[in-house]
Amino acid sequence: MTIQDQQIEHSRTLRVPRTRGAVSGVLLILLGAWGALVPFVGPYFGYSFQSEQTWLWSSARLWLEVLPGGVTTFGGLLLLLSTNRVIGSLGGWLAAAAGLWFIIGQTLATWLRLGPVGTPVNASEPARAATQLGYFYGLGAVILFLAAFALGRLAVVGVRDLRAARRREQRQRGTAVIRPQAEDEQIAAREADDPATVPSRVELSR
Repeated sequence: MTIQDQQIEHSRTLRVPRTRGAVSGVLLILLGAWGALVPFVGPYFGYSFQSEQTWLWSSARLWLEVLPGGVTTFGGLLLLLSTNRVIGSLGGWLAAAAGLWFIIGQTLATWLRLGPVGTPVNASEPARAATQLGYFYGLGAVILFLAAFALGRLAVVGVRDLRAARRREQRQRGTAVIRPQAEDEQIAAREADDPATVPSRVELSR
């Protein structure tokens, strides 16, 4: 394989179907929006920290809730819209970092002088635990899980990714997509033998 062929092959492996991160992206967008907005609208339903006043702004809420929620939403958008493996992975890492911050942010808030977020206003112990989980710990864990899942899917370069990249190239050139069945079987067999070497070993006929 020539250097030019290797560059083309590398370019193909960077492309992913938009559906690859669609589900994770949508869920992360929703979770990020929840994390950023729940401190302001939660008091309407008796689900709040520190105060039952709605739309109460503070620096602690900015750093511990609004910022990680916004980063999660942005990461989800990158996963949802990108067809580039690098950009999609960036979205996954941003969401993962935001999810981790939801989990550890309260612990570090005093040391970083971000201000106290307070305690749940609910009287019962189960309701207080639900508030802690919904605002921080549980929310962060779910975001972290989805981000890790999306990153794992983006790390895999499969035969279908290479086929889709080839079809896009041929559509751009205005040529018909013709792929013999024997070639598909050969590529699948190589991937089964050693999946880790698929990006560098698969040779597509031109």
